[in-house]
Parts: sequence; C-alpha cells; structure tokens
Amino acid sequence: MPTAPEAAVLAALDRVRDPEILRPITELGMVRAVEVDADGRATVSILLTIAGCPAARRIEADVLEAASQAPGVSEARVEVGVMTPEERRDFVERVRGDRGSRPRQFGPESLTRVIAVTSGKGGVGKSSLTAGLAVALAERGLAVGLVDADVFGFSIPGLLGLSRDGVTEQPTRVDDMMLPPVAHGVKAISIGMLLGDADPRTTAVSWRGPMLHRTIEQFLRDVWFGDLDVLLLDLPPGTGDVAITVGQLLPQAEVIVVTTPQEAAADVAVRSALVARQTGQRVIGVIENMAGLLQPHGSVLDLFGTGGGALVAERLGDAEHGEVPLLGSVPLSPVFRAGGDTGEPAVLRHPDDPAAAEVLRIAERLMAGGRGLAGRSLGLSVR
Repeated sequence: MPTAPEAAVLAALDRVRDPEILRPITELGMVRAVEVDADGRATVSILLTIAGCPAARRIEADVLEAASQAPGVSEARVEVGVMTPEERRDFVERVRGDRGSRPRQFGPESLTRVIAVTSGKGGVGKSSLTAGLAVALAERGLAVGLVDADVFGFSIPGLLGLSRDGVTEQPTRVDDMMLPPVAHGVKAISIGMLLGDADPRTTAVSWRGPMLHRTIEQFLRDVWFGDLDVLLLDLPPGTGDVAITVGQLLPQAEVIVVTTPQEAAADVAVRSALVARQTGQRVIGVIENMAGLLQPHGSVLDLFGTGGGALVAERLGDAEHGEVPLLGSVPLSPVFRAGGDTGEPAVLRHPDDPAAAEVLRIAERLMAGGRGLAGRSLGLSVR
C-alpha cells in the first residue's frame, strides 16, 4: 500500500493528461512507480510509448510540476523509461478500449457527428473556414477531430500552427496505431504530417485514385482520435476521387458547401453538393466566404459580388431534401487571413474581428443543430 505522501502524488498525477490522447497518464499505464522517502523526496518513474516520443518533454514537465505540488513532498524528480512491447500492447488496448480488435471509429453506429466541408472550386477559403470552425467548436468544450482530406493541397497543418519553417509535427506511432497531434484543442491529421523530413512547402503529392482511397481509409482506421463529439473533414475542391471515397466510407456524414458571392463559383459549388447526395450524405448548409470587405468609413466593398451563397442554398433546396440554409456569410478580413498564415486562428486571438465573429456564430449554429439519433443504437442494454 502506498504511504500517504505517495498516495498524494498519485492523486496529483491523475490530473496530468497525455497531450495527444487527452487522458490521465495514470489511466494509460504510463506511471511505473512512485516513491517518497522520509524526508519528502519524491521519485516518479514514468513510461513513454516510444523512444523519442514528441510529447516527452511536456509530459515530464507536467509530471514534475504535479509531483512537486503534492502534499508532503519537499522535492521531486522524474525518471523516464520506455515501454516494452507487451506494455505497448496493453497501452493500445487501454486507448482503444478493445482486446485485439480494430473497431471502426466512425462507422454508421458511431455517435460522433461527422461533417465534411466541400467546395466546387479551389481558392474559396474552404480550409481556412474548416480550421476556424474546428477551433471554435473545441473552444466551446467539444472534443473535435479534423482530417485534412485535401491530399494534393493540404494546408491544415499550417493553419493550425502544426507546421512552421518547413517542419511539421508528426503523429506518434504506437505499433499499428497513430496518435494525431493536437493544436488549439483539435486533434488533426494530414498527409503533410507523413512526409518524413521533407519540407511540405517544396514537396508535392501526386497520386492516382487507389492511393487516395487508401490514404483516407488509413486516416479513418489507423489514426486514433478517441471519443469525439465532432469530426470535420476538409475535402479537396470538386467532385473527384476523394469526395467519392468519403461518400463510400462515411455515408452518414453531413456536408457543408463553401462558396463565394460570385455566381460562377456558385454554379460549381452546387455540383459538389450533388455528388455528396448521390452517396447518401446530407447537405446541412452553405457558407458564403469573402462576402465583402468592410471599409474604414463603414461601407462594404463587394469585391466578388453578392448573393452567391443564397443562390447555392436556394438551388440545393427541393421537395425531396427540404430547405438548405445559408449558415452564414463571412466577410473578407486581413486579420482572419493573417491568423491562418501564423497558425494562430483569429477565432481565438481576435474573436471580435468581423470574419472571426461570423465563424464563431456559425459554430454556435452547428452546435445548436446537433445530430439526429433517431433509430440509432446507443450501445445500451436493459437488464
């Protein structure tokens, strides 16, 4: 049995969470031993999943701080080791909650709300809006994951601050499981994180359909997001292989269409929504981006025209699918753009900016909508 000071240290360690899995390290089997001598000197032995674990320094620092503040401890030190293969297998089982099987995380019976963000053409700000919505939802207390499914034009790592100066954070690999990096409370995965030491700014991905399908499938199968409230997917523009793959793998996904006010952009945006519907997905709304630039004297300069978002929403509404709402119109904003360049989303740093405020409002609207669970299994049984 642990002594009173040792029990106090263990209780303090319950508050230390793995920064990638976001669960207590005591729950994950990462604490090997805690000893406190008669003079109050504490020694905490912890186990990392792999040598060179990217979260090692943060975990060690958090453990040292927690142990040092425990009642009855005069000073503390941390010993760091690496799990054996058997301990890693046990770790994987603790994380997944299974015993050797590989459950489908986001299958039809999953309670995670899956939202795919699409557009008819590139350059409409789809990725910036997806990243902003993900951070806004996480800031409101939801568990959020983000899959950068735009394999050729990946940009999510940079928008979230996970890629700086040509160096991109990589997922931690534990046996056949990948733990995604976390930024601003969002667990994110992108092909840009799997390029090894290559500089993502000067590296191009050029794959055909089968490779694209396997990549998206691996993101959804091998990357362990844990229990999520919402999973967002940043789809590539258009109606190509990835959109079809996502429709096959996630037929229950909801779809948001991003367009600009320009009528030409509205025409192609409708097509991306129609492809989603062909796979059984439901279009839940339209976001109009670059809706205008606010001038110092208060007027709005409509650089890309007006009405494109409302036009897309109107064309997508019909007797079979019902009304498709215009979720919001996001104005042009130098502050919002700069936040994406620096990896510090404006929804966090500058929530009063007009564009950031509109994204936050759209996030609130998405939360209010929720996901329908009628007819779905909740994994409960009556005894």
